[in-house]
Amino acid sequence: MATARKEEVAKKPAAKASKPASAKATNGQHSTAAAAKAAATRPDKPPFNKILIANRGEIACRVIRTARQLGIKTVAVYSEADADALHVREADEAVFIGPPPSAQSYLLVDRIVEACKSTGAQAVHPGYGFLSEKQEFQAALAKAGIVFIGPDSHAIHAMGDKIESKILAKNAKVSTVPGHLEVIPNADEAVKIARSIGYPVMIKASAGGGGKGMRLAWNDAEAKEGFVSATNEAKSSFADDRVFIEKYVEEPRHIEIQVLADGHGNCVYLGERECSIQRRHQKVIEEAPSPFLDAKTRKAMGEQAVSLAKAVNYKSAGTVEFIVDKDRNFYFLEMNTRLQVEHPVTELVTGLDLVELMIRVAAGEKLPFTQDDVELKGWAIEARVYAEDPFRNFLPSTGRVVKYRPPDVSSGDVRVDTGVYEGGEISMFYDPMIAKLCAYGPDRAAATDRMLRALDEFYIRGLNHNISFLSALMAHPRFASGKLTTNFIAEEFKGGFSAKDLPPKDPAILAAIAATIDQITTLRAAHGRAAGDTPSLEEDVVVALNKEHHRVHVAGGGSSFTVRAGDRTLDVETSWNPGDPLFRGRVDGKHVVAQVDAKGAGLSLFHAGGQADALVLTVRRAELLKLMPEKAPPDTSKFLLSPMPGLLVALEVQEGQDVKAGEALAKVEAMKMENVLRATRDGVVLKVHAKPGDSLRVDQKILEFA
Repeated sequence: MATARKEEVAKKPAAKASKPASAKATNGQHSTAAAAKAAATRPDKPPFNKILIANRGEIACRVIRTARQLGIKTVAVYSEADADALHVREADEAVFIGPPPSAQSYLLVDRIVEACKSTGAQAVHPGYGFLSEKQEFQAALAKAGIVFIGPDSHAIHAMGDKIESKILAKNAKVSTVPGHLEVIPNADEAVKIARSIGYPVMIKASAGGGGKGMRLAWNDAEAKEGFVSATNEAKSSFADDRVFIEKYVEEPRHIEIQVLADGHGNCVYLGERECSIQRRHQKVIEEAPSPFLDAKTRKAMGEQAVSLAKAVNYKSAGTVEFIVDKDRNFYFLEMNTRLQVEHPVTELVTGLDLVELMIRVAAGEKLPFTQDDVELKGWAIEARVYAEDPFRNFLPSTGRVVKYRPPDVSSGDVRVDTGVYEGGEISMFYDPMIAKLCAYGPDRAAATDRMLRALDEFYIRGLNHNISFLSALMAHPRFASGKLTTNFIAEEFKGGFSAKDLPPKDPAILAAIAATIDQITTLRAAHGRAAGDTPSLEEDVVVALNKEHHRVHVAGGGSSFTVRAGDRTLDVETSWNPGDPLFRGRVDGKHVVAQVDAKGAGLSLFHAGGQADALVLTVRRAELLKLMPEKAPPDTSKFLLSPMPGLLVALEVQEGQDVKAGEALAKVEAMKMENVLRATRDGVVLKVHAKPGDSLRVDQKILEFA
């Protein structure tokens, strides 16, 4: 192997790194008939002695966790950017495979095969993404005598390729979305095809996944531009620039069926996952089961998914994805011949460990249960926690994770799958996922409530993240109603996401928390002062909450307080201490968690999908505050600023050029996504401040306008 280091293989002592919080939880805590049979047939001897995980981040840590439970040694692979990553720390051994770009490391088949040979790994789990659906990877492993924990190369080719899978499904008389399944040679041909199908259309990368290489087009201009962007993105992410076009079904739901098959002709479906809440075709919230399907539709979709899998002699875990319309008509989209990002919700409602079953099937075992044993118990929801700024159009955020405090998982109703740790770094080279947060409950309402509390408990600092947005989604009345489509986010957050989307559900609770924190801090400070310097604690205070003033009176001390806010009296119990990032306690007997950050002379509070800046003042100071003028923000209207850290791929204009509102100005690539920056108004380019190939920081000047 060609490497940049002298030592390619590093053996990791088992106790080098502390386990992430997710390692404390089982993968499926809730017993079902299928889970009981799987446990009863678990062999005493591990299926393999050592496996290599050809992936990184949270999914690599996830596979390592199950392998450890089965007594299997693990080998991690890593690029220069991942030298200190959690999956490297967690594995028993680690092999360096190249520079940060995935095309020079994680996507190199020969490097992975050589890593298996040098460490004696008998099998490879590919996770998802990277080489998980590459036929040549499975074939190379088979040639080297190494087991691929997944389907064979025939199934990967037939079902993993979106174009080929649609042709196969159509020939098998499976309902498919109308479209053009041949490879499209250029942008002009893409426009012709789009016209023949009828707008709107979806342009998709044949080898795509995770929302990459996908563009929605409503007219010729968008079809032409979308083709170029989709092919570029597909080539960068998957080393395969083929795209196809299909009709876009309006008001669709995205519902997928989990299948599991062995090498002995047995295949079952494990229920469905509702994945309709998406942003830019990237799933954000997933749940199992779906709030929309009835038993009849679930059975029909499941049986169709199994038939499709059997048509290619599928073996291992796989997912058949469908679009479902408002009348519960469903259309085949694609089959992902791998483990899905959202597999934990299926594990939670079935009690099964899909990674374990994949490993056992790869070792030649039969499935230990039948379709009749599969049952769905309770409700599970997954929220994807990303390093991105929801207040700036969800632009990627890179950097060091200064504080990382995940929710407690010991109760079994919360699960955290992560690949980061406090002090670790989110790199610009890979997907910006921080963690997958899952909540379980006996029904959908209970799971939603538990998710909201878990989001309150998830404290991350050092970079921007989307927890506030996830909370807003979970607290949204439309989510509670279950009336979901893939347009949910676009329809409910039309102007983007902002602080106005985070109004406190009950401002009195946040006012009471702020006043209680102020009382505790004042009492603690009083212990270090002379008697004559002790402040009065009996007077009313004013809590300025997002500029709204709440007159409050606080009494009590220790851990018990009584707060009078307006015409309400709230009993507050808490053991909060100054400096704690989380305020935990009870307000009128109800469990409450709020994130607490110092902000100037006040606090920033986050609770139950609501966010507020709080400033506790004397009555007189509150009166004076209303008279203070607000400082105007700096004028940046004359500049095109980079909205994210990334690579300037192209400049579409030059100095002296007239531009029109909506015209493309530049393309910036970050986290494997290509972002087109457009003019917000008509103008003239006065000066170019950056050139293609430059690495940009947030708010760096790219263009200046006259």
